[in-house]
This record gives sequence, structure tokens and C-alpha cells, in this order.
Amino acid sequence: MKHLLLGILVSNLPLSTQPIFPMQAIAERKKSQNIGEYLVYMYQMEDLIRSYQGNMEEIEQYVIFHYPVPDEEKESIKTWFAGLVTSMQQQELMQKGHLQELQELVQQLLELHYQLLKTDANYVATFHLVKPHLLEAVEAAQMEDLGNEIQICLNGIYGLLLCRLLGKKVTDRQLEAAEAFGNVLSHLNFSYQQRIFMTPN
Repeated sequence: MKHLLLGILVSNLPLSTQPIFPMQAIAERKKSQNIGEYLVYMYQMEDLIRSYQGNMEEIEQYVIFHYPVPDEEKESIKTWFAGLVTSMQQQELMQKGHLQELQELVQQLLELHYQLLKTDANYVATFHLVKPHLLEAVEAAQMEDLGNEIQICLNGIYGLLLCRLLGKKVTDRQLEAAEAFGNVLSHLNFSYQQRIFMTPN
């Protein structure tokens, strides 16, 4: 699992001809550009931390040390990870669950989702296509609480990413579901970013 999550980090790096940013800078860029991508990226960070049981010495040795940025930027990455570890420990998330900040963002997307269902015909049509996949996810969970529909979309995208990195076979139905989940999240992100842009500081 540790090697898998390291592979996730590499998959998020830009091409070698482009500058490589610290992980926290990548997270902030995703947050400002695509809130869905930001949430999935942070889920990756949570799982990475769990894979090392929150041990900062191991995270520094096996993750940060190998990240291709200058030493001073590695120090800033270390500080960022240490903050995440502390928050996860304080919120008792070392086994499962998501940081409060991330849960609040999902809740904002859920509220936006409900608003768009009342006001945006294009979104209604997009969400209509994802409904069968949401029902399939709930049925497959066998009574496990998957959270709200937006959380299920996010989990579906993250699950597909993990399957690909593990080399597991991905069915056409899984790809179809991921595309539908992605379309919903993309539409939500567009409206979310519009509202952030239009909100006075």
C-alpha cells in the first residue's frame, strides 16, 4: 500500500520539463481550480499518512526525502504533513474518515447540488445520468453507509484511481460510472468556482 500511494504522488507530478511544486502547493492549486480534484488529492494524502500510521520519521524518510524538490521546499512539505498528521490524530482519523475541512467542502458541494437541481436544467440532466451508478454503489455497499451522493461520486473517482494504480482490471461499467461521477463533479466545480469568484472578499 505504501508503494501504491507513493505511485499516486508521482502520478500527480508535472512533466520533467516543467517545474515541480511542493505537495502543499499542488493541493492549493487544485483547491483554487478544481474542488473535486482537491478533495481526491487530499484523500490520497490521508491514506498516505495512514499507511505510515502517522509516523513523521517514516514519512520524511520514505516520502519527502524522495520528492524531487530542493531541501528548503522539503522542509515546507514536512511542516505541511506534520500539520495534517496532527489534525488527523486530534480528529481521530487514523483508521478512517476525512478531515473536518474536507467534510465541510463536501457539504458545501452538496448544498450547491441541491440548489442546482432546482435551478439548472443542464445539471438536472447530468445528475439524471449518474443516478443508476449511485444506486449500484449503494447496493454494492451492502448496508454500509457511503455518505451523500456527492461523497459517493468522489469515492467513485478515487476508487477508480486506486484500481488503475493497483493494476486491477477496470470494467466498462466502472469507467462509465467514473465518467458520470466526473461530469457531476465538473459541473459542480464550475458553479462553485463562479460563486467563489463572485463573492466579495
